[in-house]
Amino acid sequence: MKLSLVISTLGRTSDLTKLFESLTAQTFHDFEVIIVDQNDEDFLASFVQSDWSFPLKRIHTPGQRGASRGRNVGWREARGDFVLFPDDDCWYPADFLSKAVKLLEDLDADILCGRAANMSGESINGRFEKTPQPVSRQNVFTTQIEWMIFFRREVLQKIEGFDEDIGVGASTPFQACEGQDIVLRALSCGAKAFYDPDLFGHHEDISKVRPDRANIIKARGYARGLGRVLRLHEYSAASLFWWLMRPLAKIPLNVLRGRFKKTSELGAIFFGRAEGYLAPPPQSKSAAE
Repeated sequence: MKLSLVISTLGRTSDLTKLFESLTAQTFHDFEVIIVDQNDEDFLASFVQSDWSFPLKRIHTPGQRGASRGRNVGWREARGDFVLFPDDDCWYPADFLSKAVKLLEDLDADILCGRAANMSGESINGRFEKTPQPVSRQNVFTTQIEWMIFFRREVLQKIEGFDEDIGVGASTPFQACEGQDIVLRALSCGAKAFYDPDLFGHHEDISKVRPDRANIIKARGYARGLGRVLRLHEYSAASLFWWLMRPLAKIPLNVLRGRFKKTSELGAIFFGRAEGYLAPPPQSKSAAE
């Protein structure tokens, strides 16, 4: 089995080095890396020309923006049986790819999902199920994070990849949950998806980042993405209510503790989720034309 790792990147160098060093240390070696460089400048040219231990292709797309757009450019050039989309600031344990390949072979899955963890193996940056299980509409929001999803390449071809109007850097207000969206579309086409919490990678713990103004704005954009995906995939108003109540329920305790910036962040998440769900539906291609 051959893997393709597609990395859409903008404005990073040291984080990429950490990711690439973790890929060099992998115990599984049959993989290629495709880096989609959205920087206007050419400063990554020397980086990709370094003597990495794996095949590496760089696609320079100056002027283009959006993680989903970059991923779509990259996977169309992929030759692997399965495609993974690492964030440009994540990194992986040395046995990560070996473990994923074994699971893919044992499960005969079209999609394999894992979780984000700190160096102690504790879940971060979201709520994740604690037991292995098939992925469904009911658990898709607790079994997904974009840089921990392996896709059979034929599935990506069938559903035409990511929705470029959702995700970090998109030209819309919907700045997250492109992973849930693409998995839901794949499930609707009959793809078999599985989640295993023993499969994890590493990332900065965003919950420990102080919620300053920039992070509060980011949180609202991410929340709009969740609301948008709920609406696109026709989740009920009851589902929306549940997602709206989660941040609201945390506000009183944070007020009592004097955590007013955290309170502002929770309010931003509440409003963002509502905005995403209530936003007008996208125009069909025929209507747009």
